[in-house]
Amino acid sequence: MRHAQKVVAVIGAILFMAASGHGQSLGDVAREQRQKQAKDAKQAKDAHPTRKVLTNEDLPVATESASTTSISTDQQNPAPASPASNDTHAGERWKAMIEAQKNSVASLQSQIDQLNSSIHFASGNCVANCVQWNERQVKKQDDVQRMQQQLDQQKKQLETMQESARKAGLGSSVYEP
Repeated sequence: MRHAQKVVAVIGAILFMAASGHGQSLGDVAREQRQKQAKDAKQAKDAHPTRKVLTNEDLPVATESASTTSISTDQQNPAPASPASNDTHAGERWKAMIEAQKNSVASLQSQIDQLNSSIHFASGNCVANCVQWNERQVKKQDDVQRMQQQLDQQKKQLETMQESARKAGLGSSVYEP
């Protein structure tokens, strides 16, 4: 029996040394995991542009002027219409600009819908903070009106871009709504 214990102890020691020689340290494993996560994050960032989630706290208050909270459209203004024959990539550029504007319109519409769905006035049997609650709801309605004006401007700009692409002689696949 004593001999069996010695054999088990020797075999255990040999296995322990073999495993420790081939295993990685915890630091190595952590380092590899961080590198893998960084690589995955970079690939995900390259595949999908970052998007910002807006909450009620991110929305401007109604007392701010509309000029400070309006979305800048200067960067999205289309270039003057040029014939497609002058530039082989004109159709692709117009299509990308129109698609970006469509996405902007859809995003703003989604924000308006979300804000509209969050507006709930306090009922007549409200117990506490009813006035403040209703004032916040009125501010939300004002925000919706301001955002609706921005949406109308962006839709008008989209129509202008589509018309310019049509006048430039590009195919309907570029400017179709």
